Amino acid sequence: MELACTLRSTRHVFRDLREVLAKAGEEKSGDELAGIAASSESERVAAKMVLADIPLSRFVDDPVIDPSTDELSALFANRIDPGVFAPMRSTTVGELREWLLDDSTGPAEISSARPGLTPEMVAGVVKLMANKELAFVASKVRVVTRCRNTMGEPGVMGVRIQPNHPSDDLGGILASTLDGLMLGSGDAVIGVNPATDDTDRTGEILIGLEKLINGLEIPTQHCCLSHVTTQLAALEKGAPIDLLFQSVAGTQAANSSFGINMALLREGRERVLEARATRDVAWKGAQCTYFETGQGSALSAGAHHGVDQLTLEARAQALAGALDPFLVNSVVGFIGPEYLADERQIIRAGLEDHCVGKLLGLPMGIDICHTNHARADQNSLDNLLLLLASAGVNFVMGVPCGDDVMLNYQSTSHHDAALARRMFGLSPAPEFHAWLEGRGLFRDGCLIESGRRGLLAQAGKLLPG
Repeated sequence: MELACTLRSTRHVFRDLREVLAKAGEEKSGDELAGIAASSESERVAAKMVLADIPLSRFVDDPVIDPSTDELSALFANRIDPGVFAPMRSTTVGELREWLLDDSTGPAEISSARPGLTPEMVAGVVKLMANKELAFVASKVRVVTRCRNTMGEPGVMGVRIQPNHPSDDLGGILASTLDGLMLGSGDAVIGVNPATDDTDRTGEILIGLEKLINGLEIPTQHCCLSHVTTQLAALEKGAPIDLLFQSVAGTQAANSSFGINMALLREGRERVLEARATRDVAWKGAQCTYFETGQGSALSAGAHHGVDQLTLEARAQALAGALDPFLVNSVVGFIGPEYLADERQIIRAGLEDHCVGKLLGLPMGIDICHTNHARADQNSLDNLLLLLASAGVNFVMGVPCGDDVMLNYQSTSHHDAALARRMFGLSPAPEFHAWLEGRGLFRDGCLIESGRRGLLAQAGKLLPG
């Protein structure tokens, strides 16, 4: 099958599927930086037309990265269910889009088709959707996961408390955590990005969060987002790990630059599950991993293999999905304007990443964010937050005032998340919801102040110093 299209008397020819995927994508500064983006809107439209007519079998026969040189490609090839894929072989990407948009296609149908889809197929169909279609398709899919509580049920939008501190001061971290709890955040996870990748400091943070959660009987989980090897070293020293965290990318070479591979991630997951048996916690389920992704990470590592950002994001998410995660989120604007230049690109990428994750069956959240030198502002983040809330996002970030004082970037605040919940009639995770009501912090879907004094009084006994 020739990959070509004549548009307005100009014939556009594409070398292979990889080039079609790259040039069919919406405008991204990272793809332009890599030299693989469409050179004009006409070429972009031509690539979309070609992509729409490509059968799904082409994705199996013409992999964007050779499985013999990339462990992720080999993983995806081995995970395809031949029985599910066989009836879909001749289905085109355009036909897959129409099927996903059809009102008769619901969550059960999408779930049944999922074992026959590769991440590259999912990236391809997402490239053919408008923003409203990305939100609509994603809203069809709910992905429920369980750790200390239950996330992802219909009508639930979780919030991660992100109590980062520029010097990893435990008192500051816990005080920031309490601020988030009083505003209804924290059901997804209390997750700290440490300023230093130090084993003892990681252990100190984990132990401090464990004491706070147990002391206040909070039905949630904690995480310290240091490197996976640092967390495992802290585990060996006796630190409790609810969720094992790692950032992942969409190629073996990019993950190698992060100091990880699939074997390490699998081993880490097993070690955390083994350690759980020694802890006095009423686990709701066996999921114990948390992964972050984001468009542009492979390019920033010089390991993109000429593949576009969205396709590599889908591959990173598929890797995360192979490790039974409790949470996954894309840090959509964090890498910077070299990869997503402005509000338009950040909003598009956030909707793409969320839809891809839901189609792949992930408990997908989004860190709705931008760096301070991107052409975006708080209104940009508000716009994306409301779009994702309507699309059924599993969770978002809760950062004090939306300004992370350690990572120096802008994200969503506890107040932003609370307002989005109120506007769309969404609730915290059910166990956490009950805890908020029991503490006098929440009633009839609204935050109230009556329980804050009592929570602070009890928490004061748990804070260091």
